[in-house]
Amino acid sequence: QVQLVESGGGLVQPGGSLRLSCAASGNSISINTMGWYRQAPGKQRELVAAITGVGVTPYADSVKGRFTISRNNAKNTVYLQMNSLKPEDTAVYCCKITTGLGGDYWGQGTQVTVSS
Repeated sequence: QVQLVESGGGLVQPGGSLRLSCAASGNSISINTMGWYRQAPGKQRELVAAITGVGVTPYADSVKGRFTISRNNAKNTVYLQMNSLKPEDTAVYCCKITTGLGGDYWGQGTQVTVSS
């Protein structure tokens, strides 16, 4: 059984920064892709960024130059550094991993609110 625990969300003023973390745990898991998605009220869920064993997939246009995804394989953890946050970044952010066996697992989501 794979479990994902997210942290780092919260309320921040426009222009501020947050760092999200998502730690995966489970017996002998082999993780291929780790990614972050977000869903704002009334909008479809969108892929923000993902990172595989060989590199980073293209960022969503709306976050390019402001967000950075990274991972620590030893800790089975993926991070999302979010800088220059805007009100339109307000959403529930969820991490997703894909294991080497092709299984997909989702975190519970963490709320990010950008407001003055």
